[in-house]
Amino acid sequence: MIKYFDLKRINDSFEPKLSSAVLRVVGSGRYLFGPEVGKFEENFAKYCGCRYCIGVGNGLDALTLIIRAYCEMSIMGPGDEIIVPANTYIASILAITATGLKPVLCEPQPESCNIDPNKIEELITPRTKAIMVVHLYGRTADMKPITDIAQKHSLKVIEDCAQAHGAIYDNRRAGNLADAAGFSFYPAKNLGALGDGGAVTTNDTILAETVRTIANYGSQRKYVNRYKGVNSRLDELQAAVLSVKLQRLDADNERRRSIAMRYTKEISNPYINTAAEYHDKEHVFHVYTIFSQQREALQRHLSENGIETIVHYPIPPHKQEALKEYSRLSLPVTEKIHKEELSLPISPIMSDDEITRVIKAVNSFTK
Repeated sequence: MIKYFDLKRINDSFEPKLSSAVLRVVGSGRYLFGPEVGKFEENFAKYCGCRYCIGVGNGLDALTLIIRAYCEMSIMGPGDEIIVPANTYIASILAITATGLKPVLCEPQPESCNIDPNKIEELITPRTKAIMVVHLYGRTADMKPITDIAQKHSLKVIEDCAQAHGAIYDNRRAGNLADAAGFSFYPAKNLGALGDGGAVTTNDTILAETVRTIANYGSQRKYVNRYKGVNSRLDELQAAVLSVKLQRLDADNERRRSIAMRYTKEISNPYINTAAEYHDKEHVFHVYTIFSQQREALQRHLSENGIETIVHYPIPPHKQEALKEYSRLSLPVTEKIHKEELSLPISPIMSDDEITRVIKAVNSFTK
């Protein structure tokens, strides 16, 4: 079986550096607020091209803390609205609802699966305070028209970069394309830890200070609490692991692109759409998506041929019980994506023979 994502093989490929970093932290006796976190924050900010990086507990926390910080800064508040792509993973939306704001769901572009800039402006109301873009599957949203709309209406732009570590738009990396960005370092990400982890990146000094303070119980000085904060920290162990993996991120992303280009060029099946527009060298292919009206049969066929696949995601957010207040919305583009999407194995440690096996299995599928 070719696994969808073989995390053990990937981590083994970082040895012995990975184990050395873990043992260094274990032997240091310091596991929070230490040099490893500071080093990673500095290097990841530099990598993204921005001034600040604040390590936090996970990707959902990162997005939630950005919105919490804007609320503390009186830029937005309960009842205000944030426009967000309708086909995102639910975490993007939960960050908005957790802070008392209202998500406004926007249809994506069918060819890119990212938020459609042409459909944003019609959703803006006097309560709109921000646009949250999600660089889905590893490809950046079309940021220039989105930024133009935001500037026209005095809105903040927040990036959800959970799938886009290292992705580039107009010679700038994800994490430095908007007012603030949230990253996840979940183990299966292009830059993944050995457990949960996340980060906020920004060029805004006040926002960075506010995020860092809220994430530390609302405290800048021990036992003095400015905000009703939370406990959301990136620990020393995860930071050390991320520092090791960051050194190889660009090379790993390049390998992902080479696999994706083989898939795009060599998969040929009338029952499958390979989203040909993904011929984009700046896409980091966290996920390689194909689309089929016979998705369930295709997935069974691939499994029978030793290929593990995953659906991202089987139920659109507005059809989830947790968001039942949105269930009556008609979002045909989103619903089609969620009904037909299937993700093929893609990781930097896949062999050429494994890639060939996947391509042959996909091409052999018949209705």
